Amino acid sequence: MSTTNGQWYPPEWPDRIRALAGGELTPVEPRRAATVLLLRDTEHGPVVHMLRRRASMAFAGGAYAYPGGSVDPRDERSVGWAGPAPEAWAARLGLNDEAAAQSVVCAAVRETFEEAGVLLAGPSADTVVADTTGEDWEADRAALVARELSFAEFLARRGLVLRSDLLSGWARWITPEFEPRRYDTWFFVAVLPQGQRTRNASTEADRTVWIRPADAAAGYDRGELLMMPPTISTLRELEPYGSAGQALDAAPTRDLTPVLARAELRDGEIVLSWPGHDEFTRHISPASQASQASQASPASPASPAEGGAAS
Repeated sequence: MSTTNGQWYPPEWPDRIRALAGGELTPVEPRRAATVLLLRDTEHGPVVHMLRRRASMAFAGGAYAYPGGSVDPRDERSVGWAGPAPEAWAARLGLNDEAAAQSVVCAAVRETFEEAGVLLAGPSADTVVADTTGEDWEADRAALVARELSFAEFLARRGLVLRSDLLSGWARWITPEFEPRRYDTWFFVAVLPQGQRTRNASTEADRTVWIRPADAAAGYDRGELLMMPPTISTLRELEPYGSAGQALDAAPTRDLTPVLARAELRDGEIVLSWPGHDEFTRHISPASQASQASQASPASPASPAEGGAAS
């Protein structure tokens, strides 16, 4: 495996892995979360919307990611809804609880609006809002971010229903047991609604881009773009599709079995792996621990070039 790529690798992980193996660390229960690979077509093929997390962020600072965040328990209650029912989503997401499935889908739609200004909702089951700009929309978005307004209240206030048919499940990853901030995250794909446009609405990001998956992956491979394993993995999975619609059509057949990292101690060496994703495997000896950690972060937060444009 290349040691010059942009794989996110916190330097404290080896110590935490050893503590977990020695029974000195108790895994944190992961919080349910959702993130959205928002796509749109260009003459050069589909591009995906990504944001760069501020370097000051405690979790994955400086890494490129997609809009997303944790579920809000209030989203388990009644909410304006169109498209596949929560029961169908529970089956697709591997959940036994319809309310929990509803909250995950709500998190995907809500977080996309909070962080990118894009809203997958409309006045009816076959319409989508065409414009989410303006002071009134911004006031509602800020209230959602501050949790002063629930998503159900927001939709009801504007006479909207969530369009769950505009989303499709793509992957599911769970943060490793040795990480102090853990998330059980469902990745969705969606196409940018006609008339809407993205913007950097997140206080957690210092830059946003539209970029071709292949270009983003190439930046990662060169060590220029820092990413977590789920991010680069989903980018590579998007590369074969010639349009956003093709990716959306392919999503229902994808396996949503969760991916969870494994860490083993073999004769003092740490072997860190993600089942089914060999490119992320690391072998860390005590002697090489410091150098391995330093190589995990790109030398500079370079900007995507070909295929990328600030939103």
